[in-house]
Amino acid sequence: MRTAHAKRHLALTALAIPVLIVTGLAACSSGSVGTGGTTGEPVAAADTQDFSSILPTSDPVEFSKQLVEASLSSSEGFTPPSEGPTAQEPGARVAFVGSDLTNGGINTVAEGVTEAAAVIGWTVDSYDGKATAQGRSDAMNQAIASQPAAIIVGGFDPTEQATSIQQATDAGIPVIGWHAGSEAGPGNGLFTNVSTDPLTVSQLAAAYAVADSDGTAGVAIFTDGQYDIAVLKADAMQAYVEACEGCSVLSYQDSPIAEAGQRMPGIISNLLQENGDDLGYLLAINGNYFGGAQEALRAAGKDPAGEPKSVAAGDGDAAEFQRIRNVDYQAATVAEPLLLQGWQLVDEANRAIAGEDASTFVAAPALITVDNVPDGDVYDPASGYRDVYRAIWGK
Repeated sequence: MRTAHAKRHLALTALAIPVLIVTGLAACSSGSVGTGGTTGEPVAAADTQDFSSILPTSDPVEFSKQLVEASLSSSEGFTPPSEGPTAQEPGARVAFVGSDLTNGGINTVAEGVTEAAAVIGWTVDSYDGKATAQGRSDAMNQAIASQPAAIIVGGFDPTEQATSIQQATDAGIPVIGWHAGSEAGPGNGLFTNVSTDPLTVSQLAAAYAVADSDGTAGVAIFTDGQYDIAVLKADAMQAYVEACEGCSVLSYQDSPIAEAGQRMPGIISNLLQENGDDLGYLLAINGNYFGGAQEALRAAGKDPAGEPKSVAAGDGDAAEFQRIRNVDYQAATVAEPLLLQGWQLVDEANRAIAGEDASTFVAAPALITVDNVPDGDVYDPASGYRDVYRAIWGK
């Protein structure tokens, strides 16, 4: 292993911005704070978290190549359970509170929620958290005040909004999350949290870099320390890459995803200066980082189809698909079935309103490359999930 511990560059995150509150950073050291050019050497995150379940069990390169091929050809993991309560409370109104409605993944999930709500016979009011803790608090307060039948939160750290979530549940309003925490299922005051397995997502993204490089990948990792799930995914990618003897994590960047467009050009320029041709892959917890990276890569004269290759560990939105389709500074993403998850969120809300337990369904993610990128803007597996939910709801 060329680097036992990653160099962590902590860009100006919420630690330096009073209105953004950082929570859940147990697996992420504070390190140095700067614009992406300063360097710290804290203990590697893999030392404080057990990622053994996703690490290669044989030769890392062959293991990664098999994992990539299996995901590219898979059609399983996208059919929800066929049992549940019929449609509750005709005409009910539910609130969708997005952490940041400019985020492509959150917006697509909201589209799925709206689509499914129309089928079950509900309406949806949307509230924008505007990518700040105060904005999310305001949006939650507005949603609670509207007295909806249920609240669906998208892209939240539930510990940050624990008071609001408790206030809603005390008022008899169930709160269902999407990417609200690091694990799928009930917890943190939520009726349930809908998500793919973040470790599986991270494993696929990192495996792509290991397989594509034949075990020589030099990577930079990008995350947003405001969100537990983002830190978990980044740390898991780090652990997987470091399990490959010939690979190395050259940099670990903590920078707000909502400011990726502004910050990434400077960060990428610095990384190129510091690492040169050793920088082969950019691994990020979300594709939003790569829109900002394009500018610097283009200015540096980098081949859009060459290194460094950008790989996102979620969510798989229209902008990512366009970059992959056009071979334009993004090689791959690990896409989530966002519309399916929107339908699942409505079904989980219906279960909560009916007084039943949450489902145990966790949809699979899918590795997307130029070989299988969707023609449209959304990864929408043909599993018949809409018909399954219609049958459950009696619609």
